[in-house]
Amino acid sequence: MENSSKQWRFEGNKRLNSASAISVRGVLDLVIGNLSTDDPRPTIPLGNGDPSQFACFRTSTTAEEAIVDAVHSAKYNGYAPTVGVLSARRAIANYLNRDLPYKLSADDIYVTSGCLQAIEVALAAINCPGANILLPRPGFTFYESRAAYEHLQVRHFDLLPDRGWEVDVDAIEDLADDNTVAIVIINPGNPCGSVYSYDHLKMVAETARKLGILVIADEVYGHLTFGSTPFVPMGIFGSIVPVLSLGSISKRWVVPGWRLGWLVTSDPNGILQKSGIVESITGFLNISTDPATFIQGAIPQILENTKDDFFSKVIVTLKEAADKCFDGIREVPCLTCPKKPEGSMFVMVKLNVSLLEDISDDLDFCMKLAKEESVIIVPAGMAFGMKNWLRITFACEISALEDGLRRIKAFHQRHVRKQSDLYVIQSLGPDTKMLPSLLE
Repeated sequence: MENSSKQWRFEGNKRLNSASAISVRGVLDLVIGNLSTDDPRPTIPLGNGDPSQFACFRTSTTAEEAIVDAVHSAKYNGYAPTVGVLSARRAIANYLNRDLPYKLSADDIYVTSGCLQAIEVALAAINCPGANILLPRPGFTFYESRAAYEHLQVRHFDLLPDRGWEVDVDAIEDLADDNTVAIVIINPGNPCGSVYSYDHLKMVAETARKLGILVIADEVYGHLTFGSTPFVPMGIFGSIVPVLSLGSISKRWVVPGWRLGWLVTSDPNGILQKSGIVESITGFLNISTDPATFIQGAIPQILENTKDDFFSKVIVTLKEAADKCFDGIREVPCLTCPKKPEGSMFVMVKLNVSLLEDISDDLDFCMKLAKEESVIIVPAGMAFGMKNWLRITFACEISALEDGLRRIKAFHQRHVRKQSDLYVIQSLGPDTKMLPSLLE
């Protein structure tokens, strides 16, 4: 029998546990785990940005046929080059060049396994001992997770809800120091549904140039805009400040499971090459996995041949859903939406827990909503550092969205605080220390 007293020399990597604790997936798993198995109604998934399960968001036939053609060609059954298949890189460059004042080449393009790997590559490439990075709050939490894993220090700048979730540019200079290497800009915004103007992005670029840092432009929701502000790629300002532009086909073509993204050095002045960032990008890709070769082989056909009517249909559907979501939220007194979403698939909503009888915070709200109404939304306190805010996804079938909003309204009505209690709260004003005893 094996000696039970033997001391094994291995153990789990605790860095992975701490890094994954600050992920949207981890938060969603927590909320989903509170669903009631006794509820016969379908679960309404207003938590993540993957509408591919809904028929109204099916990808284009052009994309599907491109995959079939790539497989049948038998040209893409082997390993791909480290930086990606050349024809795919050329096609991505041509696709992005439509919106730029200068021309990218295939050498500026690095094909990745979705936008997540592009984030991994970018953060690894800029990391050095003592470095820190500026991240938006609220923002996409994978940046925090990956930075924690890389031992890259994080400093947060606020997005301002009363100004359409614009960057607090004035605060950036106060946050940065000699060890700051980059700032992350997510446009269109996740989780806010914001879309930044040309002038605002130029201001960010000029501030980054003044600080001597590069911009990581997360544009995975690029062109998914349906408000009055058009999408402006950060790469337009590449002559002002070097930009690492991140994107993918996941959102615009509604195929997140295909895992095809890119990292682009939008830098006509060659600063990223001179500083060694380009070499670091290639070095990371040399020791990481590649996207499936046949997906890369399909990219030229997908990017060049998808018709505008497919994109228009997606935009019309998203706009209708965004409008219904915004209007539905206004019917729930404990929820406030500071700005109607103009892009991406999300909206940030302020939760007023003082109007609810037995809800302590945003996490409690989401956990009980899942249990009682089988509706999944994201508590932004845990997921995005915005206590008593919620992120709601509106990218789903309109009928499912309407059903979800009705259930949220019913949940509010069931938990709303009595009028007499509300009078006590209002009379106290900001001094709520005595609130628990007064409401007993």
